[in-house]
Amino acid sequence: MDARRSGGRRRKPLAAGTFQPEISSFRLALAAEAKAAKTVRNYTEAVQWFAAAHLIPQTGWTRWEQVSGPDIQWWMVWLLSRYSDSYASNQYRALQQFFKWWAEEEELPDPMARLRPPKVTEKLIPVFTSVELLRLEHACRGRSFAQRRDAAIVAVFQATGIRLSHLAGIRYDPVDAERSDLDLWQREITVRGKHGKQRIVKISYPAARTVDRYIRVRARHAQVWRPQLWLGVNNRGPMTAQGIYQMIVRRGRQCGVRVYPHRFRHHFSHTWLDRGGAEGDLMELNGWASPQMLRRYGASARSAIARRTYDRIMSDTP
Repeated sequence: MDARRSGGRRRKPLAAGTFQPEISSFRLALAAEAKAAKTVRNYTEAVQWFAAAHLIPQTGWTRWEQVSGPDIQWWMVWLLSRYSDSYASNQYRALQQFFKWWAEEEELPDPMARLRPPKVTEKLIPVFTSVELLRLEHACRGRSFAQRRDAAIVAVFQATGIRLSHLAGIRYDPVDAERSDLDLWQREITVRGKHGKQRIVKISYPAARTVDRYIRVRARHAQVWRPQLWLGVNNRGPMTAQGIYQMIVRRGRQCGVRVYPHRFRHHFSHTWLDRGGAEGDLMELNGWASPQMLRRYGASARSAIARRTYDRIMSDTP
């Protein structure tokens, strides 16, 4: 959640009251379409939040048939006054999916049919500097289990830019290649995207060596039999995506670098394009089906290339 003026994350009210039956049916419909669990949760919670925080206390409505376009617009105004435009846009699109389903299911007009989503201002996401990456590397340097594991996680993030959920889901089996997503010899990792779609990403030689160092200490872990690659400290079970997120933030705080997992995705995309990598190859490596993501993630690279071009063209030196 990207709140502008909140003192941190606050628990959202989700008690939808009389609006809940349709939300539950919507959730079932999403699951039947094999939507990712995170998508199902995000969409249904967005609708529940709209009902609990706006419809019930502000309108007095008790049925979805009573909801109109202005209700959604007032909700967007409230969101935009407290959260980023991109977050409000995500909430809008979740409601849009719900009302599209509801209108078809009930054969009633869609109250969002004539509405437009909030305009999202494109912002340049800061990429890592070489100094920041060196600080992160030093923060994880050492021979302990936690240090080698954290160094390996950072190395894979930097080398691939894969999503947090994909990194958390990497499997490892030193004996059965069919049950392992990691091939260090080929420097390849198989990741699973939405709907179970698989793709293979490459890692660099330095990243492969860093992961190899982790695997050697992992072999002495009490839960080495677990299929998940990333295991917890003190012989605890596999790390969750949330656990990896917290570790990354903690390591960043330790070395004075503002870091979160998704920043690596922007950095990887920026580096690829800035060094002349093909856009189609980047789409394949990042698992993008639409070139729209290229425009978003490639903005910082285009800016850097333009500035270098300026120096070359506008230089007074013949």
